Amino acid sequence: MKIGILQTGLAPETLSAEMGDYPDMFARLLAGHGFHFVTYRVVEGEFPASVHECDGWLITGSKHGVYEDHPWIPPLEDFIRQAYWAHIPIVGICFGHQIVAQAMGGKVERFDQGWAVGATDYDFQGQPMRLNAWHRDQVTEVPPMAEVVASNDFCANAALLYGDRAFTVQAHPEFRPEFIEGLIETRGKGLVPEPVMAEATDRLDLPLDDKTMADRIAAFFEMARA
Repeated sequence: MKIGILQTGLAPETLSAEMGDYPDMFARLLAGHGFHFVTYRVVEGEFPASVHECDGWLITGSKHGVYEDHPWIPPLEDFIRQAYWAHIPIVGICFGHQIVAQAMGGKVERFDQGWAVGATDYDFQGQPMRLNAWHRDQVTEVPPMAEVVASNDFCANAALLYGDRAFTVQAHPEFRPEFIEGLIETRGKGLVPEPVMAEATDRLDLPLDDKTMADRIAAFFEMARA
């Protein structure tokens, strides 16, 4: 199965040299499921010619906000809507979660209670799941065709399911603890409050359910569709 990675942000160069860029992280996360990945740097204006170029689409995280004025955001929203109506599966992670919601009529805002960083516990419809997080923006209004399938006390709309067409998650299952630690040392300083980063640092050694989420993402891509 050919999965197109729509890259909406770049990992810090000081970290990507050792740990890879976002597409590399998703390739590692989903290794063993038989996917073939092709990357399009939409953050630099590189788009597929058609939603039919791949069997499914994965939208990465980004340091940008979906509500910001970047020339590549409106065409990305158009692409999402085209893929949705063509029944080509979409998975969105963090920024990807938010841009799908915005494209489909939801609302994304900077959350007034601040940041979620590091190992974070979620309730996936009764199934506890711990994943790394790194975000301040949140989906505050859910699109009418979407169902909330994960939440916690900090993030009410932590994962959304759009039938068999899109599955989006606010957390970062592709982020390993060492990458979170690197973000704390690079992007976090002066941006994320020190107590939030200190708590995230204390939780770096906690076990994660990234493999469980990888299996769920793979199953969504591979599910039978009419």
